[in-house]
Amino acid sequence: QVQVVESGGGLVQPGGSLRLSCAASGIKFTVNAMSWYRQAPGKEREWVAGIIIGGRSKYADSAKGRFTISRDDAQNTVWLQMDRLKPEDTAVYYCNLRHGSAEVWGQGTLVTVSS
Repeated sequence: QVQVVESGGGLVQPGGSLRLSCAASGIKFTVNAMSWYRQAPGKEREWVAGIIIGGRSKYADSAKGRFTISRDDAQNTVWLQMDRLKPEDTAVYYCNLRHGSAEVWGQGTLVTVSS
């Protein structure tokens, strides 16, 4: 059974940093694409960043220059380093793993940026 568990969310002041982690278990191959999404209160879920096997990554405009996505292929683990956080980054952050037509979501971790 595949399980995806995120961690690392919490309360941080504007300008601060957080590092989110997402670990997948029950998968016996390296997942092709790993991404982070977020959903702010009252808004639709939006894509934040993605990374594929080999390390090529892409970012939403809102994340460019502040967030860094990385992965460990052997462990099917993905991280999101978030720096210079802003109040508008407040959201539940979700990990998404995709391999071919199959995808799985984590349960989400809450990030609150507030003074």
